[in-house]
Amino acid sequence: MTINPEDKCTTGVPGLDEILRGGLPKACLYLIEGQPGVGKTTLAMQFLLHGRDAGEKCLYVTLSESKVELLAVARSHGWSLDRISIIELSTVAQAIGEKGAPTLFQSAEVELTQLTRLIMDQIDREKPSRVVLDSLSEVRLLAQSPVRYRREILRLKQRMSELACTVMILDDRSAAGTDVQVHSIVHGAISLNAAPLKYGVFRRSLAVTKLRGVSFREGNHDYVIDRGGLRVFGRLVAADHHAPFLRELAQSGNAALDSQLGGGLHYGTSNLIIGPAGSGKSTICAMFAHAAAARGERVDYYIFDETRATLCQRAADMHIDLAPHMESGRLRVMQVDPAEIAPGELAARMRAAVEGDKVRLVILDSLNGYLNAMPHEDALHLHLHELLTYLNQQGVMTMMVLAQHGLIGPMGAPIDISYLADTVVVTRFFEALGSVRKAILIIKKRSGPHEGTVRELTMSERGVTVGQALDDFQGVLTGVPAYLGGTRGSAKKGN
Repeated sequence: MTINPEDKCTTGVPGLDEILRGGLPKACLYLIEGQPGVGKTTLAMQFLLHGRDAGEKCLYVTLSESKVELLAVARSHGWSLDRISIIELSTVAQAIGEKGAPTLFQSAEVELTQLTRLIMDQIDREKPSRVVLDSLSEVRLLAQSPVRYRREILRLKQRMSELACTVMILDDRSAAGTDVQVHSIVHGAISLNAAPLKYGVFRRSLAVTKLRGVSFREGNHDYVIDRGGLRVFGRLVAADHHAPFLRELAQSGNAALDSQLGGGLHYGTSNLIIGPAGSGKSTICAMFAHAAAARGERVDYYIFDETRATLCQRAADMHIDLAPHMESGRLRVMQVDPAEIAPGELAARMRAAVEGDKVRLVILDSLNGYLNAMPHEDALHLHLHELLTYLNQQGVMTMMVLAQHGLIGPMGAPIDISYLADTVVVTRFFEALGSVRKAILIIKKRSGPHEGTVRELTMSERGVTVGQALDDFQGVLTGVPAYLGGTRGSAKKGN
């Protein structure tokens, strides 16, 4: 039978068909592999249910579980397997047992022949469009030899192709190493993995390791298993997403800060605010969020390190009232637990918000919490690069907070992403005239001019004040500046 790569069989798994560029080519044999518990059976059920709901005939052959166990899995997801034919383990055992004990041939070889014939007879009677064989390890054990094993898989593939069946065979990787016998035969293979972290949920990832004739999206893609099945979050590729937008300035509502920033921050840029804990980073973000929402724009504020109530209260203490904008829906403050969410899922949320809800400002507070969601630091650099590039190309302004280690003196950061940011704003504590004060400085701004001065940043019950340049001091960024004399007026601001 000639296979038309354009004739696709959609899987019914959210996100997977996008990775497969529309689905799996029909009338082919596919391998779904992974350790026990990664969701192979759940994915296979979604594949069959999607076909059933589209009016196709479907068959599930289960050699490792009973029908009762299979129905229990379906019920846990709120599914019914009505109108899906099931060949279960007891049916296979009964059919094989009726043949009697063999005398001239090995028992396993006869049983495998009878099993194959039973499956083929059922397929000939029902002529299903979709078939699942669960699992391949039982066939491997019965075959006993690689030659016999390969021959049976080839027979299955040939017969299914003649009947135009799209087949998924599940494998729990019980064989040592990679099963090259099956990988060389199947038209495509999907690998599911679950990696334990030191704390929190498993990081589940899916990879299409082979798919003949299809330009699929390569790499590891995060997925989760919820009630209702698998949801796959395709790896974000920024080059696939471009949208025209106007290059505009967004202001914070604080005239002095906007002046220091050269008029504000531009849409379509990524901006990093870095400094020690408590130096005003989140307050600056709250000012931009409040001003954007007041202009009628949509803002998504992701917080990793504190609660929503704490953020709103601290902002209110600075005369930044976020509550009305949260009530109107223009500002969404989302508390994220990095131990419970995969980076791919978070990126998918942002993409849906940008493309569906037209969000113009995204705030990540802070990247320290975001880092905890990534198993490896190298992966964070690559993931953030794609995410920020995507948001920039959509005309979204991104603000990121990064807390440095230490309070006074030399500072350290858990990760250096300053090269990814278009604008870098630095906040600092410094000691002057017997008190600890705050300072703010714009290190760089790719999208336009900015001041190079260090200004004092004061946060009090009167609100946020950006003072004059600290030109009477030198070494403010070190935390222990040297006083150069003069009027001391800039140092005394806020007293």
